[in-house]
Parts: sequence; C-alpha cells; structure tokens
Amino acid sequence: MAKPTPSSTFEGIYAYDFSTSPLFIYCGLIINLYWYDPVAEHGIYLHFNNSIGDALISLFDKSVAADIISRIEKLTPETQPKWGKMDVARMLAHSNVTYEYVFDERNDHPNFIMKFILKTFIKNKVVTETPYPQNGPTAPAFIIADARDFEKEKSRLIQYINNVVAKGASYFEGKASSSFGVLTAVEWNNMMYKHLNHHLTQFGV
Repeated sequence: MAKPTPSSTFEGIYAYDFSTSPLFIYCGLIINLYWYDPVAEHGIYLHFNNSIGDALISLFDKSVAADIISRIEKLTPETQPKWGKMDVARMLAHSNVTYEYVFDERNDHPNFIMKFILKTFIKNKVVTETPYPQNGPTAPAFIIADARDFEKEKSRLIQYINNVVAKGASYFEGKASSSFGVLTAVEWNNMMYKHLNHHLTQFGV
C-alpha cells in the first residue's frame, strides 16, 4: 500500500517504539499513525516497521558481491584489526562459520530451549539493518581459538559468497535458519552482508 500524500491542512504523527519497553526489548517494532484530512484522504494510514535502520544493499546482487570480494582481496596475512582480538585469518574463518550453517555443513544446531532464547532475544540484533557494535559478544560456535591458514580461509569465503549469488534471493526466501527459524531473503541478506561488512571494516578494507 503506497503512502498517500497528506493534506496540507493537517497531519498528526504519533509513534511508539516498543523496543524501549522491557516486555518487547528486542522486537524493534515501531508503529506510526498518520492522520489525514478526512475530506482529502478519508481516514488514517498505518505504517508498521519491524526493523530499525536504513535498508542494506543486497549481497545477492553480483556487483555488491564483487565489491565485497574485492575488499577481501585487499587483505593480507599482515593486515591488522582496528579493534578486537582476532587476527585476519581467524576473522576469515569466523566469517565462514555463517555459511557453514547456511549450506548445512554443520550439525551442531541449538536445542529447543536455546533456539527459543536466540529467536526471542538475539534474532533482531542479527537479521535487521542495525549495525553491530564494536567488540560485541561472540557466539561460542563462532569463536576461532586455533590458528588458521589465511589463504585457505580467504578462498573459502570468496567461494561461499559466489555460492550465495548463484543461489539467488529466491533460494533464501523462506529458508529456515538453524538458530532463528524461517527467514525472509531480506533477513538472510541483512545477516550475511552486515556481518561481512562489519569485519571487513574492522580490518580496514
């Protein structure tokens, strides 16, 4: 439904951000109610937005994926982070974990209770457009404790990105996440692109 053009006579905007309420702390639900001149617009217009932040560009787009890959190619084994403790090879291995789950290469899925916790309290931090903060907490499955081979992890990550492009948005629409349940293609894109951009920015590329 397209937003109607408001009358110049009167427009009232009312908003309540449920994400500030302890009961809905992670839902990020914002409701805006627009009241228009009943003669011009005949009533009210409701807009519901279940995410916060500007829309992210799409990793399903070949040009966007090519840009991400070019940033990865600028990394060297000596590239240092601007924040955090991971070296560059561990960062690449950490980034690869996402796609190990995406393409069903891992079997360490969360149990029912943990999945409920992840969906209730973590999901909207991961699948919305809101950027990650620096030095945020890392899920145990994503912690890379051992040394990794830089070239191997870089090659894996580039191949995963190419696989995402080859599969396309239609593959991800309605695809279930082992942690968050069924997601839209937009949510999958937010999760993948946001994570990549966060860590590439961390390493200055």
